[in-house]
Amino acid sequence: MAENFDLVVIGAGPAGYVAAIRAAQLKQKVAIVDKQWMGGVCLNVGCIPSKSLLKNAEVAHTLRERGKEFGFTFENLKLDYSVAVKRSRQNSDRLTKGVGFLMKKNNIAVFMGEAKFKTKDTLNVTDKDGKVTELQAKNIIVATGASAMVPPVWKVDGEKVVTYWEAILQTTLPKSVVVIGSGAIGVEFSTIWNAYGVDVTIVEMLPRIVPLEDEEVSKELEKEFKKRKINIMTGHKVESVEATATGVKVKVSAEGKETVLEADQALVAIGFRPNSKNLGLEEVGVKINERGFIEVNEKMQTNVDGIWAVGDVTGKLMLAHVGSTMGIVAAEHIGGHETVTLDYEMMPRATYSYPQVASFGITEAQAKERGYEVKIGRFPFQPNGKALGMGDYAGFVKIITDAKYGELLGAHMIGPEVTELLPELTLARMMELTAHEIARNVHAHPTLSEAIMEAAHGADGSPIHI
Repeated sequence: MAENFDLVVIGAGPAGYVAAIRAAQLKQKVAIVDKQWMGGVCLNVGCIPSKSLLKNAEVAHTLRERGKEFGFTFENLKLDYSVAVKRSRQNSDRLTKGVGFLMKKNNIAVFMGEAKFKTKDTLNVTDKDGKVTELQAKNIIVATGASAMVPPVWKVDGEKVVTYWEAILQTTLPKSVVVIGSGAIGVEFSTIWNAYGVDVTIVEMLPRIVPLEDEEVSKELEKEFKKRKINIMTGHKVESVEATATGVKVKVSAEGKETVLEADQALVAIGFRPNSKNLGLEEVGVKINERGFIEVNEKMQTNVDGIWAVGDVTGKLMLAHVGSTMGIVAAEHIGGHETVTLDYEMMPRATYSYPQVASFGITEAQAKERGYEVKIGRFPFQPNGKALGMGDYAGFVKIITDAKYGELLGAHMIGPEVTELLPELTLARMMELTAHEIARNVHAHPTLSEAIMEAAHGADGSPIHI
């Protein structure tokens, strides 16, 4: 006998569990299914534990490299990386337990197991013991996320060749590592490992690191990474990754010349593929594109009535906060509540390397390609009093506006805690404010946010402190 619900959500990551909560708030009878854990990759082996490790890395780097600057000396410094990992696991556990509490608080039924469509409104959930539960619902949201993309010939063994998953859980560090890919995961792990004294080499196929960011940001991050003695090989294609008796051999090529890199470990961080297989989606007629992503409209509906999809499995913008927002929008459409239409290009994007990178909107190059006459406001962190006090003043804020109307087209920042500076800019964009209004907003002194105000003054043609 099937258990009946108004809504069943498949996947309890940031997209799925948020959709479930919002639907429950809108008086829907909700169930959520996950084959592994509450909180998904983000809370368990992604965003949350990595931020803990990055804080440890910041402390480690200060102790190892900056004693003279801050006026301390000591002998026999010992850094226990396993303690950093333990702290990261405690933080993850705390938050995943919190998600479990929220499910109870909102009367959401939790089923642990693998879900598969039987019909468009019926799921079979198979738990670890093989017991099958049938769930029926008027609406089903697929929020199954994505997994690390690894070419089949690069055999991930979890020890010498790893993805972010193994890397975030390992309690010992390699002496040397080749990081394949320089997106957020690649540069964040490079930051952590380098801070602990690991010899890091980044290999990136494209001409610059963090290749989706504004070109000036890429240049600045490369400059700061090189200061930290992180080796960077851009414009290099990885031909093969091979585990050896002592570590790994990574064969790379550029302009017809091959080089073999040897290290203890290789991290594969070249992207993600959607978890859309083995759900029975094809059998019920859900449209999936050639890359495996589920196609949805602006309401998060698939082509099959009553089946919805949110988060990484749609490939719209593979970030936790975007997934959560999509989940809310889907739940509000299902519940007949007023909602919004998302503009994925204007979503905030955050990378927690050192220095941090944060952006939204389009780059300067994209703005020019689209025919905008652009005005740029830039302000470096070097003259910012708070940044100087923190001893963390690399980088800048760059605001891109349309010269004709003053419209905010994007912002690109690299520097101290810039991920915390994004909301002012994305809120300004959402409320259709211009750089002039940001500049006129009084910012407390001394704060890092003054760099935004100064960049806005610059876009307006009247910077004060430069």
